[in-house]
Amino acid sequence: MPHLTAHLAEDRLAGNEPALIAALTDAVVSVYGEWARDLVSVRLAGVPAGRFAQGGKAVDTNVSVVLGVRAGVFDRPDAARITARLGAALTDAITRVVGDDLRAGTMVELVASPQERTFVGGALAV
Repeated sequence: MPHLTAHLAEDRLAGNEPALIAALTDAVVSVYGEWARDLVSVRLAGVPAGRFAQGGKAVDTNVSVVLGVRAGVFDRPDAARITARLGAALTDAITRVVGDDLRAGTMVELVASPQERTFVGGALAV
């Protein structure tokens, strides 16, 4: 179950939530396939002005995306291609909806979740 959290400046997020949720979901589906659509979980977090910083200065052009994926994706022979596609697709989705000036400040982090550590509704996810 791919789940992601995107943190971006609140004033950049406001009003863009539906389009951003759709774009991020489509980005994951573009890599995993249509079967994953109903499993993609998106959480958007607006960061108040002055709370994102780069180089010691407040900025509103940073985005942090954390995508939880099954650890097995990193063991596949095509892992480098899949992870590169996820990073590019998620970055493209954000910049398409919120603005290309965010591209340079968008960080995508893929976090591995071993199958035995993923639970949904209190039960081990299969």
